[in-house]
Amino acid sequence: MELQESLGVYKEIALKHLSEARSFVNERCKGIESCHLIALTFGATLLLVWVYEFIFQADSLRSRCKKQFFKILRKLPFIGTQIQTQLNKALEDMSERMLNLKDGMSYMKALPPLGLKQEQVMEKLKRYSSIGEVSWETGKVSGTVYSGDQKLTQLLVKVYGEFAWSNPLHPDIFPGVRKMEAEVVRMTCTLFNGGPGTCGTVTSGGTESILMACKAYRDLAFERGIKHPEILAPVSVHAAFDKAAHYFGMKIVHIPLDKTMQVDVKAMKRAISKNTAMLVCSAPQFPHGIIDPIEEVAKLALTYRLPFHVDACLGGFLIVFMEKAGFPLKPFDFRVKGVTSISADTHKYGYAPKGSSVILYSDKKYRHYQFFVAPDWQGGIYASPAIAGSRPGGIIAGCWATMMHMGEDGYIEATKKIIKTARSIIAELQKIKDILIFGKPDVSVIALGSKSFDIYHLSNALTAKGWNLNTLQFPSSIHICLTLLHTKPGVAQQFVKDVKESVAVIMKNPRAKTTGLGAIYGMAQAIPDRSMVTEISQAFLDCLYSTEDPSSSKQINGSHGYH
Repeated sequence: MELQESLGVYKEIALKHLSEARSFVNERCKGIESCHLIALTFGATLLLVWVYEFIFQADSLRSRCKKQFFKILRKLPFIGTQIQTQLNKALEDMSERMLNLKDGMSYMKALPPLGLKQEQVMEKLKRYSSIGEVSWETGKVSGTVYSGDQKLTQLLVKVYGEFAWSNPLHPDIFPGVRKMEAEVVRMTCTLFNGGPGTCGTVTSGGTESILMACKAYRDLAFERGIKHPEILAPVSVHAAFDKAAHYFGMKIVHIPLDKTMQVDVKAMKRAISKNTAMLVCSAPQFPHGIIDPIEEVAKLALTYRLPFHVDACLGGFLIVFMEKAGFPLKPFDFRVKGVTSISADTHKYGYAPKGSSVILYSDKKYRHYQFFVAPDWQGGIYASPAIAGSRPGGIIAGCWATMMHMGEDGYIEATKKIIKTARSIIAELQKIKDILIFGKPDVSVIALGSKSFDIYHLSNALTAKGWNLNTLQFPSSIHICLTLLHTKPGVAQQFVKDVKESVAVIMKNPRAKTTGLGAIYGMAQAIPDRSMVTEISQAFLDCLYSTEDPSSSKQINGSHGYH
């Protein structure tokens, strides 16, 4: 009774104040004409909409303010000139390194008036092949070429020749290619412990496989009423997810890593919102070779009824054989309830020719969101499984032939060699005092850093000894991605020896200034204006398509500059 009486008193007080407020508003509005009131209401509504749109955009308010600040800074007379001068110098240095050709070589800028004979074409091709200074055959290159076996190369050349003119866009004309593609998908589903309901498609590479998964889940999110779909992925996830977000109008939310370099599952849980379209993990991730906690994230996916993609593009065709090779892992595939899709590159440790990957789904309902159909086109009903329309049937045939040639025994043996080599290198590197290994790499990638010196010093030193490793950032590090070429006798031992010798030299003057590519990476990390890094990268891409002599290549940053 006392509670009810108290509530009654509070109710009377509230009604009294509400009545007073209404009277105040009425008094104030008496002198305002109705059209003015409407105009005020309309103006206030527009202002609220503008404020909402200004604050809530894909790019955060903080990020936009930061970009605007640096944009203004670069327009200031003295500061802007200095920045542009340094930027132009970096662009000139880069273009000179990239565009330098061997003596006597020049660029073809028009068709030859008369077609060349086959012998002449092959002679020119040999010269083009000799331009590069890095010899991957020696096993000193990180990743890039995953097999290089001459017998396999000869097989692939024959297979591609047999299917050079085929196109899976026309399955009625090339039924054999259709069959091979279907079998590549089914064999890969089986490797990842998928049942009869699993499915997928062959793509042109890991990036397209990732794009397709994101496109599928974006369309699924739209169907569920999510207007601004978000991808939740570790900061270590492949940049193809950023590309997918950019292409498909999604937002990527990067989740931090824990001390083991795995994604922080608690942080991922906190990031889940009404806009979440998909969760992502890597098995393993590219920078440090660490497998994310798939089972834990899968539980989040089930709890919140979200699609969950496992990116196994890099090491997919290693991890599926590791248990039989004697190196068991925690479950990472369709055995884990909650995993709805997996991407795996056949052209990496599947040893297939470049241009082949597979995207797999736990159910056909997900793959349907990947497909594109234009039912009303005048040219007929147009339907395609992935981004490309026409596709090279020769690549699919080469992928199928490689898988059949390798067989389970071949893949297991290759996996055994690579993982044994990786474990032996890790064991030796752990003995080097001033080197640290990031996390606990389970597969084929070993990332190195140091608290004693700038790790880019080591990168430069190893480059001078003929090694070609991957340079990483945030944090500063380098990694080696082991392939079958590194399992050749003496290669791993030489790598460890060169690292030890280089570190010993570096530690005589650990604070020395870094030069070369290492200096560029170090500088790039330190530049707060990331648009400058983007400009340099854009200029690098421009250089890829340049047919100008280095002496005249200054045009890329000349009068028009990069503003």
